[in-house]
Amino acid sequence: MPDIGDDDDVERVCRGCVGEDHLRALIDRDGVVAECTFCGADEEATITVEEMADHVEGAFDRHFERTSPDPDMFEEMMIRDREINYEWYRHGEPVLYAIADAASINEKVAQAVLDILEERHGDYEAAQMGDECEFGEDSHYESKGVDDREIAAEWHELERSLKVEARYFNPAAEALMGRLFDGLDGQLTRDGTPVIVTAGPERDIKSFFRARVFHHHDEMDDALLRPDIHLGPPPAAKARAGRMNAHGIAAFYGASDPEVALAEVRPPVGSRAVVGEFELLRDVRLLDVTALQSLYVEGSLFDPDYQRRMELAKFMARLSNRMTMPVMPDDEPTEYLITQMIAGYLARRPAPGLDGILFRSVQQPGEQRNVVLFQHASRVEALEIPEGTELSVQQISTSEDGPEPDYTVFEEVPPKPEPVAEEPDGLGLGEFMRMRPHELRFDPNADGREPYLRVRQDGLRVRHVKGVTFDTDEFEVSRHRSEKRDYKF
Repeated sequence: MPDIGDDDDVERVCRGCVGEDHLRALIDRDGVVAECTFCGADEEATITVEEMADHVEGAFDRHFERTSPDPDMFEEMMIRDREINYEWYRHGEPVLYAIADAASINEKVAQAVLDILEERHGDYEAAQMGDECEFGEDSHYESKGVDDREIAAEWHELERSLKVEARYFNPAAEALMGRLFDGLDGQLTRDGTPVIVTAGPERDIKSFFRARVFHHHDEMDDALLRPDIHLGPPPAAKARAGRMNAHGIAAFYGASDPEVALAEVRPPVGSRAVVGEFELLRDVRLLDVTALQSLYVEGSLFDPDYQRRMELAKFMARLSNRMTMPVMPDDEPTEYLITQMIAGYLARRPAPGLDGILFRSVQQPGEQRNVVLFQHASRVEALEIPEGTELSVQQISTSEDGPEPDYTVFEEVPPKPEPVAEEPDGLGLGEFMRMRPHELRFDPNADGREPYLRVRQDGLRVRHVKGVTFDTDEFEVSRHRSEKRDYKF
């Protein structure tokens, strides 16, 4: 760090006179060793008061706004009302104290900064007319709050574009997704909850529930015999578009609670549903969309990037609601486009390396969550069924009281074969060369993904849907009748 020696013509402030951490770091980085005008220290890093004023001006431009020196219309009415004895005070904090608080400096340093800013923004003609200028000695300032309207407008334009223009290749979508999601790893909410949750065999979340509605006996037979196939996610060729997946892309939809899983499939009265529990075989990283509503953003008013991060955090709360809001069936093809795009983006990005998304249930609000596991993490491990096993299922048994539901799966396994001499694994070179071309073809439907889920065979339950209840808000409908009149102006 250079030492410029003493210079009586330039006022300087040292790091010791500044309490705000980011400003202190800037002084360490950009300052020079010189005598501090305010405390007399001569071995500390310093910057000029002019440079300090630059930092204060930038912070106030981004985070503060000058309040009106006059009461508004409502306040004027209250002032004139003698019965309430209202006393008006100007909103905000006097500029001198606002500067001192923001930078954590004493009033002497703050006054030196204010003198420079007042001179910069002073307007002689405006002052003659009685108008207050920026950083006038009597001005007051208050926090602007966070404005995410610019990002929201960009997002609405993206939604419009996806619906009517570029749906499958959209560079604007790619760029905006990067700004929103690439920095989520390690983010916390205001109460310290991580935004990215890890679930797995040894974690708090170990399994998810999945339900499917059946109207025909033979379809339910298939699901009870092979729940790994018929209760798990469908193959890609049969995968229908959903909230978080496009048509033809398989994904596992489940819930953290069996009641939520059942509610999500919206079973009609008179139908039957099978609810199964799927255990996780390995850890998965899940973005908790609900946590996006309260992102904690730590930073400094003097960091130009802090405002941008606060705006992003505020917009993410808006986006959280957008991703989970109810969608009417007729609107699903277009309204799901944006959430499908988000899921597709997150599924293929190496950072933050996600396997799925946790989100609030639309059908049953509460603490429980829905989950979607992306295509690479949605394969269910096949049941271990010995070759030659005969499977059968019954759904009804008869007792003295007549027929009653009885869901039982029977497995008849073949007897164990006699032991035979072990043969070498795989094909020998000569046998491989003698194979015909059609025998060398690979199965196009082969699934090379690793299993992430295992269905619990003892966890299957059949639900008979006898009725549906609705949680509603009721509003009265009023009706008014009046006589027609002709108004002449």
